[in-house]
Amino acid sequence: MDLTLFKEGFVVMVIGMGTVFVFLTIMIWVMNLNSYILKIVNKYFPEELPVDKTISKKKSSSNDEEIALAIAAAMHKSKGVIYGK
Repeated sequence: MDLTLFKEGFVVMVIGMGTVFVFLTIMIWVMNLNSYILKIVNKYFPEELPVDKTISKKKSSSNDEEIALAIAAAMHKSKGVIYGK
């Protein structure tokens, strides 16, 4: 067995892993810096929240009753499946 091939392979492996480690470390540092900068920018230029115009302020009571009935039916059915009734 040629020991020089193992040495060269080990050197290439260390250089490759070192390069990846340095790149990932720099990438994480830049991402944290970007987060900090965006927090500062967002303080002075906040994003506008979208307004959903489909939601009405007045809900009908029949809609609430239908939702309650659907929840009760689903719970009754699931208990029947769980307990084997």
